[in-house]
Amino acid sequence: MKIKNIIYWFNREKTILLTSLICGFFITGIILHSTKEYSEKIQTGLAANVIRFHVIANSDSKEDQQIKEEVRDAILKEMTPLLADSDSIEKTRQIIINNSDKIKTIAEETINKSGKSYPVEVSLGPDIFPTKQYGDIVFPTGEYEALKVSIGKATGKNWWCVMFPPLCFVDVTHGVVPEESKEDLRKVLSEEEYKIVTQVNYDEDIPVKIKFKIVKWWQEWKLSKKHHFVKKRL
Repeated sequence: MKIKNIIYWFNREKTILLTSLICGFFITGIILHSTKEYSEKIQTGLAANVIRFHVIANSDSKEDQQIKEEVRDAILKEMTPLLADSDSIEKTRQIIINNSDKIKTIAEETINKSGKSYPVEVSLGPDIFPTKQYGDIVFPTGEYEALKVSIGKATGKNWWCVMFPPLCFVDVTHGVVPEESKEDLRKVLSEEEYKIVTQVNYDEDIPVKIKFKIVKWWQEWKLSKKHHFVKKRL
């Protein structure tokens, strides 16, 4: 009788353990799926509604970083008035395309004035970017459309802002993006996307900073797997 009890107890415990494992895997799967769906929705929405502007320095030397800033200033001085009345990402994209040669010329002339002859590459298209902060706005890791100006070897630190909607302010690195500009951003993003990049809480069950980390974690994981796959194929 005791042996039967032991066998019964053992089978019961084994069944409970197996059931717990199955439930655990099921719950984990649901969480991962929800994380993926939320992250993809946010990142896709952001990428579809903004054009970023990046200027990448030749190197991290003090001189090259100074040249990068001068190139940035010269391009923004030219492009800001042209983009001021653009009310759609399509218009902004076309203005950039129409002025791409001018942008390259401005960059080259600015570099030459500094006594250097670095080549310049100007491109507009999708690119992968890590999490970046601009004033008090943060964009999570992901693929975004960007006007990218690469100087020389382009191995130095880069400066970035958002060209559409127009959020490019030279002195905002450690400051705060004006409320008027945030309103422009709010107009093109969903409420959830806007809360993610501004990290503003509205009495929610899940804090916005946690949601931001979910998006950041999933995009970094996805892009690392993609990078590994590409390297493996090469």
